[in-house]
Formats: sequence, structure tokens, C-alpha cells
Amino acid sequence: MTMTTSNIDDSVGAELNRLRESIDNIDAAVVHILAERFKCTQQVGHLKATHQLPPADPARESRQIARLRQLAESAHLDPAFAEKLLNFIVAEVIRHHERIAEESAHGANADAEA
Repeated sequence: MTMTTSNIDDSVGAELNRLRESIDNIDAAVVHILAERFKCTQQVGHLKATHQLPPADPARESRQIARLRQLAESAHLDPAFAEKLLNFIVAEVIRHHERIAEESAHGANADAEA
């Protein structure tokens, strides 16, 4: 017979709910932390666009990956997972930086034509 969460012992159900509430709180914190991170990276994107710097910085990205892998190991988190997560985030940041640079270039062109 397959066990479901509807037919488990009350104490197990209470512990499961407690843990799930903690997970929900952590998920909320992760979302807010990512939002703060993206606010900072948006500022970096505008600074790069203003000074015509490239959207990507492979050397910085490599240093960040190495740093994050070390942090993951210290936290007993799979370093490969941490690297995949950072790569996903960095790809999104670069996409934002490219959009900012494009918008900045169009704005500069419009100003030059005016």
C-alpha cells in the first residue's frame, strides 16, 4: 500500500508541516535575495553600457564560479549544482546587460539625431 500525506501519524504530519514551512520561508528569502542581486547587476549593466564595456566578463565569471564552488563545499552543497545555478543566473544577467546596452545605444543614437 502506498503511503500518502493524508494517512500519516499526526506527529509525523506536524513535523512535515514544520519542515515545509521552513522550506517556504527559505524559498521566499531566496527570491528576495535574487531580486536584490538583480538590482545590483542592473546597475552594473547601466555602468557597462555608459562606458561601452562588454556585457560579459569571462574572467570575473570564472572567479565567481571557483568562489561559489568553494562556498558550496563548505556548506555541504554539491559544487556542481552551485555552479549550474550560478551559470543560469549569470546567463540571465548577461541577457539583461545586452538589453541595457542595446537600449543605451538606441538612446544615444536618438540623442545624436536630435
